[in-house]
Amino acid sequence: MSVAPSSDDRVARITKAIRVIPDFPKPGILFQDITTLLLDPLAFKDTIDLFVERYKDKDISVVAHGLIFGFAYAGVEARGFIFGPPIALAIGAKFVPMRKPNKLPGPVISEEYSLEYGTDKIEMHVGAVQEGERALVIDDLIATGGTLCAAISLLERVGVKVVECACVIELPELKGRDRLGDKPLFVLVS
Repeated sequence: MSVAPSSDDRVARITKAIRVIPDFPKPGILFQDITTLLLDPLAFKDTIDLFVERYKDKDISVVAHGLIFGFAYAGVEARGFIFGPPIALAIGAKFVPMRKPNKLPGPVISEEYSLEYGTDKIEMHVGAVQEGERALVIDDLIATGGTLCAAISLLERVGVKVVECACVIELPELKGRDRLGDKPLFVLVS
């Protein structure tokens, strides 16, 4: 288990910048809204910097974005895409989006995964990654862990080594970390 040090002032700034919205998108959910983090240039920069500092010397060639949780990354695709590209650029890696079905043109490979209310699927372009590459899977939030597991499985199926998963926020009560098995997970806010 790896969490950014709470003694780092940047983590406190990031935590403060995340708005929690009760009962969204349905009753009983405490939605972790990162749009307020994006409105705070210093907290957003801190977020990117903390990830870059962690991964700049880990020989990562691919930063992949996995979809996350059921509220669809209206978020899954959109929110994780906010963090992945600047991190990839800063560490000299390529960015590979993983998207919901029928969002990527051309040939794709896919991975189905279970949700608490059914199944879903993520897709990646054929040839986007090569066997032997080293990947970081990044997302804004880990909840149940299903989509991160699907992203790991998809990458490993084509011979990519997943070095670590990274998320801005973890909802530990949903035990997503447990589903990752031996894959390391780094989070900034738990």
